[in-house]
Amino acid sequence: MQVGAGGMGRAWLRTVAAEPDAELVGLVDLDVDVARTALADAGIEGVLVGANVTEVAAAAGADAVIDVTVPAAHLTVNTEALAAGLPVLCEKPAAPTVADALRQAAAAEMHGRLLMISQSRRYYAALDALRAEVAGLGAVGTVVTEFYKAPRFGGFREEMDHVLLVDMAIHAFDAARSVIGAEPVSVYCDEHNPSWSWYRGAANAHAVFTFSGGERYVYTGSWCAPGLETSWNGSWRVSAERGSATWDGAGRVAVETATGLREREIAGAPKEEIAASLAEFLACLRAGDEPTGAARRNVHSLAMVEAAVISAETGRSVMLDEVFETALARAVDTEPDASVRAILQQWTTLGGVPESTPHPIER
Repeated sequence: MQVGAGGMGRAWLRTVAAEPDAELVGLVDLDVDVARTALADAGIEGVLVGANVTEVAAAAGADAVIDVTVPAAHLTVNTEALAAGLPVLCEKPAAPTVADALRQAAAAEMHGRLLMISQSRRYYAALDALRAEVAGLGAVGTVVTEFYKAPRFGGFREEMDHVLLVDMAIHAFDAARSVIGAEPVSVYCDEHNPSWSWYRGAANAHAVFTFSGGERYVYTGSWCAPGLETSWNGSWRVSAERGSATWDGAGRVAVETATGLREREIAGAPKEEIAASLAEFLACLRAGDEPTGAARRNVHSLAMVEAAVISAETGRSVMLDEVFETALARAVDTEPDASVRAILQQWTTLGGVPESTPHPIER
């Protein structure tokens, strides 16, 4: 069952329809007419439509939920689905705050169901190739992402605070965790808004993260940078012990070591972005494995955003421990379910296991 039939919801409807290992049985939206129109436009029939998650899931016999609602609704939708015994694949970000993301992760643990956050920009054949090249280069020193685009969205984005950090940078931050294979420790971030910017909030951001092995991740980007634009994935450079690797954010990966330079044009995989995210979700449900985007792990990516925002606002370096401790205390204070609250009170680490460590969980 899918919850949410807006613009991104329509993309998910097409994706589910194209996935042979999944069948859409229900669609929930607060506006059921919007849901019916979305199904009709996609040419999908025989799907139960309604406005209540629990009722539609029960009536349709759903086995899992895809949450494509706005981030502010994720906590409500996801906890309701988990309480009904349904695993959830949720669009990023998990929540507007780390505190609410932790509450959802604890609810998933309490109910013994998978909550996976769909970080769709992890799923590219070229990014897989970059990770494979980096694995052979020894210790990583620095990873840099340059992101320069000039989209004119109109609407809410042009009125957002911290628009680049909050709405886009999480994709690069999350991918950096997977490339480095470690977790962030601290960040210093500076924001500014050029005089020609059409955004009210800062459209430019520059962040330096320190990771647990001493690696540095540098993110520099702009959403009002016309000309010579990068890919939507940005352009990447990795400097490591035995050489360097680059990715143009599209299909070209290059690596140079003492043995010479190799450049490859990587063809796209049959399933990338949200199609690959859905495929991983389904595979993990069947095998009982933990996906890369499991909610408690994904908290690290959201915390990178929250820490960068705090740093930009205060002008100081921010420790990720500080963000987690504050968020965990807030989660405990605001969580009404005593069983979920008890799980939160047991957590003392940064919200999850290290990025590089596989960890099967029970379903």
